[in-house]
Amino acid sequence: MAGLTGREPWRPSRRAALLGAASVAALAGQPARAARFAPTHGEWPAYGATNAATKYSPLAQIDRANVGKLAVAWTWNSPDAAIIAAHPELKPGEFQCTPIMVGGVLYASTAMCQVAAIDAATGKTLWVHDPGTWRRPKPTQKGFMHRGVAYWSDGADARILIGALDNRLIALDARTGRKIKSFGVDGEVDLAVVGLQRKLTVEPMDLFATTSAPIVCRDVVVVGQYISDPVVRADMPPGDVRGFDVRTGALKWTFHTIPMKGEFGYDTWAPGTAETTGNANIWAPMSADDELGLVYLPGSCPTNNFYGGKRPGDNLFGNCLIALDVTTGKRRWHYQIVHHDVWDYDLPAAPNLVDITFGGRRIKAVAQVTKHGFVFVFDRATGKPVWPIEERPVPQSTLKGERTSKTQPFPTRPAPFEPQGITEADLIDFTPELHAEAKQLLKGYIAGPLFTPYGLRPTITRPAWVGGANWPGAAVDPETGVLYVPSQSSIAAMALDANGERVAGANETEEVAGAARVVTGPRGLPLVKPPYSRITAIDLNTGEHLWMKPNGPGATDSPAMKPFNLGWVGSNQRAGPLLTKTLLFVGEGPHDPRYGKKVLRAYDKRTGEMIAELPLPGATLGPPMTYMAAGRQFIVCGMGIRAQPHRLVALALPT
Repeated sequence: MAGLTGREPWRPSRRAALLGAASVAALAGQPARAARFAPTHGEWPAYGATNAATKYSPLAQIDRANVGKLAVAWTWNSPDAAIIAAHPELKPGEFQCTPIMVGGVLYASTAMCQVAAIDAATGKTLWVHDPGTWRRPKPTQKGFMHRGVAYWSDGADARILIGALDNRLIALDARTGRKIKSFGVDGEVDLAVVGLQRKLTVEPMDLFATTSAPIVCRDVVVVGQYISDPVVRADMPPGDVRGFDVRTGALKWTFHTIPMKGEFGYDTWAPGTAETTGNANIWAPMSADDELGLVYLPGSCPTNNFYGGKRPGDNLFGNCLIALDVTTGKRRWHYQIVHHDVWDYDLPAAPNLVDITFGGRRIKAVAQVTKHGFVFVFDRATGKPVWPIEERPVPQSTLKGERTSKTQPFPTRPAPFEPQGITEADLIDFTPELHAEAKQLLKGYIAGPLFTPYGLRPTITRPAWVGGANWPGAAVDPETGVLYVPSQSSIAAMALDANGERVAGANETEEVAGAARVVTGPRGLPLVKPPYSRITAIDLNTGEHLWMKPNGPGATDSPAMKPFNLGWVGSNQRAGPLLTKTLLFVGEGPHDPRYGKKVLRAYDKRTGEMIAELPLPGATLGPPMTYMAAGRQFIVCGMGIRAQPHRLVALALPT
C-alpha cells in the first residue's frame, strides 16, 4: 500500500507514467501536421491564440513607439443585459470570455452562454444565438459565467462550438449562428448523459457545468467539466473527459479521471473509494498539439478539496497533467503535480506548448503553471521532465483519519514564481513595531512551509487556492521560449474540525470561499511583505527567471500604506497576459475600486519596463487578444463582473 498512501519515493509507474519508445515511434508515423504556436493571417482562431495556448501573436503594427496612442475603437455590449432587464430576478455573473477571430469575425460567448458573431473591424453584431441556458435552473454555485468558444472548419463547413453551462455541447453554423442539425440531436449533445461512467443522481446544473471553451484537434472536439467543489456530497460526479466527432457529435471516447476497476491508477485509491469519490475534473482551458495528436488536460483535485480522509491514497488522476491521444482517448503519459490534494491546488490553466533548446537539443516542451507557484516543464511527446523533479518530505496532517502524502513533487527548475509557505522573515517589517505585531498575529495560526495541512486551529496556506496562477494562465513566446506568468500572492487560513469539516478562525476577515478567510495583518495592513501580485518572465531554455515586477500599484496609496512610500505593491487580483512581437500586455483584473486601476499596461517583454498605461472603461477579466482587420491591429479586452456592464472593448491606433 506504499504507493496508495504516498509513503515511498516517486515511481514512474504510478505517480508519473512516461511514453515508451514504441509509442514515440508510433507518433512519429502519424501524418505530418505543423505545430502552430502563433496564429497566421492576423487571426486568433482559438481561446489561447492557437491550440498551443501561447496567447501570442506575431503582429507588430502596435509597437513601443506608438502603443501609447491606442484608443478605444469600438465597444460591444453583451446581449445578456436585455435578458437581465426583462428578468430582474436573474443575477448577472462574470464576463470571462476571450473571443476568437477567424475571417474578419469575432466569436464570443456571454456569461449566459449566448454566442455572438461580431464584425472584427467595427464591433457590429452580425448574429446572436441564444440557447436559453438562462431559462434553466441557476448553474452551480459559480452562477452565470463562461470563457469562450471553439472554431472548426474543413474549408467548406465552418462551425462554432460551445459547451454551455446547462451541459449541452452545441454546434453552430459560423456564418449564420443556426444550429447544425446533423450534429448530435438537433445540433446538441447532452453532456449530462452521453459518455459518463456514472449516471447523475442530482439536477445536473446544481453541481455540473461547462465553463471553459472546448478544444478541437484532428476533428475531435474535447470537453471538460466544472464540478462544484465547495459542495461535498456522497453523489458527487467524477470528472470524465469526452471526445466527440466534430462533424456528427458522436461520442468517440471517454477518459476516466477517476479510474474504474481494472484501469490504470485504480490501485492509487483505497478499496471502494474510487467508486464513491467525485471531481478530479478538467474545468480549466486545455491545449493540444495537432502534429503529435495529443491533447493536454490540467486536472483538479478529487472530492473534497481540503480533507481526504474518505479517499486515502495518491488519487490518480487528480491534480495530474494528462496527455491523451486525441483520436482514441488513450492516455499517453501523465504526471501527478500534487499527491492526495488537501489544499485545492487544481491545475488551473491551459498548459503552454513551446519548443525550447536545452542541453544542445531541441525539445518539444509543455509548461504547466500552478496555483502553488511552480512551473513544471516536460517533454510534451514523452512526459519526461526537462529538469529533475524531486519528491521531498512535507508536513503531515494531525487530523484523525487523514493520511496525507509523505512527499510532494518539487521541480528543481524553474524556481517558484510565488513565495511559498510562511515564516517570520516573510512578515511586514515597515517598522520594528509592525513586525513585532505581525509576529504576534502569526502565533494565532498553524504556519509552516508549503503543503502544511489544515489542522484544528486556523492554518495558513500560501499561496492559497486562488493562486499563484489561475485560469487566465501564462503566455509564452514561441520565438524565444520565454514564459510570462501573471500571478497573485494570496494568503488565506482555515481550520477543520475532527471530522474534516470547515470552521472559521477567530483572527480571519473577508470571506473568500466557504469557511476560509483572507489573513490580514496589523493596523489594516497585510500580514506579509509585498508584492501582492506580480508578473514573472522565465526563460524555459535555461529555467532562469529574467525579471519580476509587481502588477500595478495596488493599495500603495491607501491610508495604511502611504506613509511607508513602498512604490508598487501589486493589485491582488487575477490578470491575463497577451504577447505580441515586442510587447507584453497585462491588466489588473477586478479589484478594490478604491485602489485598483482600470487599465491595460504594455511592457517591454525583454526587460519588464512599462511602456504605456492605457485607460479602460472597466477592469479586464479574461485575457486580452489581438488580430488584424481592415488594415488595423486591434487589441480586445473583455470586462464586466456582476452588475458592472459586460462588454468587449477594442483598442486600436487612430486612423
